[in-house]
Amino acid sequence: MLGTRKRHVVIAIGLLALQILTYYNLRNFPSFIEKYYSNGIYPYISKAMRIGLGWIPISFGDLMYMAGIVMILRWLWISKMDLITLSRKRYTQLLFSLNIILLTFQVLWGFNYYRQPLNVTLNIEREYTVDQLKKTVEDYTIISNRLHESLQPVDSLPVAFNRSQKELFKIAPSGFENLPQPQLKQSLRPNSIKESLLTMPLTQMGYSGYLNPITGEAHTNAWINCYKTPVLILHEMSHQLGFAKENEANYVAIQAGLNHEDVHFQYSASIFGLKYLLNDLYTKDPEAFEEIKADLRPGILKNYQELRDFWAPYDDNVIEQVSQATYNQYLKANNQPDGMKTYSYVVALLVNS
Repeated sequence: MLGTRKRHVVIAIGLLALQILTYYNLRNFPSFIEKYYSNGIYPYISKAMRIGLGWIPISFGDLMYMAGIVMILRWLWISKMDLITLSRKRYTQLLFSLNIILLTFQVLWGFNYYRQPLNVTLNIEREYTVDQLKKTVEDYTIISNRLHESLQPVDSLPVAFNRSQKELFKIAPSGFENLPQPQLKQSLRPNSIKESLLTMPLTQMGYSGYLNPITGEAHTNAWINCYKTPVLILHEMSHQLGFAKENEANYVAIQAGLNHEDVHFQYSASIFGLKYLLNDLYTKDPEAFEEIKADLRPGILKNYQELRDFWAPYDDNVIEQVSQATYNQYLKANNQPDGMKTYSYVVALLVNS
């Protein structure tokens, strides 16, 4: 017969395998997840976490992460000999901890990865022609030029973004309340979005923001202060609303920005969407890309350059390479088989909406 500790190890491994198998198979039931989780219990979970932690001026989740790292390092130090000698007690603790963390992640937010695709919810086609793409690029170019002119009369200068992130946090939710699509229109009041206390490592890893799925707090890179800031805030808040997939969060953020009453939010969302569209057009019709690019006010291109200049010192460092590769695998494990390439799928949603 198995000893007690060995039996515990087998149970822990079995539970972990069962969880992974269950979550893998959930992708086959998107309508069920959409109805009973994403539009059922999750809105109550999200609102409860926003009410509970949104009023705290700093990130409780970041403090939790830092405390967790210290505790893990302490546990590894204390357990180092037991781990080396394959102590069943230590491995049982580790395996049961992994089970609890994985279950908590899925219940509090992760099930949203398995919800119905947004294009199905909004009845949007996934395929589009080059002509449709060109027409959408032209439309976004007109909108972006008009918004740029309203904010910056000198066409060769970028639009300045001088308000603090905390100021933008306060007015961001109205964009979601003004959305014309009833499936997307939601209230994010009270909100719970904060500047990350981990901005330095976040920047080194190449990330603009993230959602803490355990606390429901949305976070932004506190050092980013350019055209992307408003749409970045909306992107992380879209995750908070349960749009887990990156392409869908981008689309929702763009729509929320375009429908925001603040012109800076509109401009941010417009040129953010335009960038994806231009990149796709460049791969499909380089000549059309050059023609449309020539019609852009030069200041828009300078806004793009500001963001590139921000990231330039951190490009291709070892930390970024490892973190991006890790996140790519994380996306694949959570029902996004194309990994970080899913960011480009927002084009189909923009073209066909």
